[in-house]
Amino acid sequence: MKLIVTGGAGFIGSNMIIHLLEKYPNYQIVNIDKLTYASNLHYLDDVKDLNSYTFSKTDLVDRNAVRQVVRRFRPDGVIHLAAESHVDNSIKGPEPFVMSNLVGTFNILEECRQLWEEEADAFDNPRFHHVSTDEVYGSLGSEGYFTEKTPYAPNSPYSATKAGSDFLVRAYHHTYGMNVVTTNCSNNYGPHQHEEKLIPTVIRTALNHKPIPVYGKGENIRDWLFVRDHCNAIDLVFRNGKAGETYNIGGHNEWKNIDLVREICSLLNEIVGKGPSNDYANLITFVADRLGHDKRYAIDASKIENELGWRNTQDFEADLRQTVEWYVKKFRFD
Repeated sequence: MKLIVTGGAGFIGSNMIIHLLEKYPNYQIVNIDKLTYASNLHYLDDVKDLNSYTFSKTDLVDRNAVRQVVRRFRPDGVIHLAAESHVDNSIKGPEPFVMSNLVGTFNILEECRQLWEEEADAFDNPRFHHVSTDEVYGSLGSEGYFTEKTPYAPNSPYSATKAGSDFLVRAYHHTYGMNVVTTNCSNNYGPHQHEEKLIPTVIRTALNHKPIPVYGKGENIRDWLFVRDHCNAIDLVFRNGKAGETYNIGGHNEWKNIDLVREICSLLNEIVGKGPSNDYANLITFVADRLGHDKRYAIDASKIENELGWRNTQDFEADLRQTVEWYVKKFRFD
C-alpha cells in the first residue's frame, strides 16, 4: 500500500503516521506537510529513517507541487488531514483557512482523481479519506447529539471552510464515482498538539504562573476523544468504510470547559507540586467570550460502532494524566 498522509507533521497527522507504520510495516507512506507554525517534524523522529517513510515539504495550495508529488509517488490511497484549524486565528484572518482548507483540499482531490482515472488499470479501487470536524454541524443545545444526518450549520470561518471541503469530497463521489470516505470527529487531546489549543494552553500558562484564560464563564461543552482512539477509527474507516459515506467519531465524554480546566489544574498540583496559593486553579481567569462561540458539541458515534465495530477505548482519567505529563515535560525542557 502506497499512502499519502497530508498534514503529517501536525497533531493528529503525526500520531496517525506513527500508528500506521507500527501496525502496517509493509505500507509506504509519504508525509505531505508545508510545515506551518503548528507542525513539528521532531514528532516523527522515531520513524524518519525508516525506508517505508518519506517526507515532502509541499503546500497543498501549490497545484503544480501537488501534481508532482502525486505523479511521482502514485498513491493507492490518501488520508487528508492537512488543515488550518485554530478557530481564533480564522476569526482574526480567514483567508489562510479558505486557501488551505478549500483550495488545498481541491488540489489534492483533483490531482488524485485525474491520476486514478487516467490509469485506472494500474490501481485497485484507490481511496481518498477526508478527515473533518464536528464543528461543521454548528452548536447543540443542552440535549441531543450530532449524527451523520445533522444539517450543516458552521458558525466560524474555520468550520465554514471545513464544511466546504466536506461538500467538495462528497461531490467527487457523486459526480465522478470517486472512492471517498469522510470522518467528522470531536475534540481531540493527547501528545503533539500545538500549544494554542485549550489543554496545552492551560498547562503552559499554569507552569509559567500566568493567568489561565477561560472564555466567558467556561460553560461551553465539548466531547473529548483521545488521539489514539481517533487514529484507530480513521484506520478502520479507511480500510472498511463504505464509499461515499460519512462516519462521526466521538468520545462519549462531555466536559464543560471550566470543569476540564479545573481537572487539569488538579493534575498539575499532583504532578509538579501545588501552584500559586496552593492551587493552580487560582490562576483561572475568565476572559471575553469568543465571537460566535458554539455552546455544545456532542457526537453520536453509533454508526461507526455498529457498522464497523469501532470502540472508544480511552480511559479518560489515565489518558488525560498521560497527556498532562507529556506537556509538562515538553514545556519544561523545550
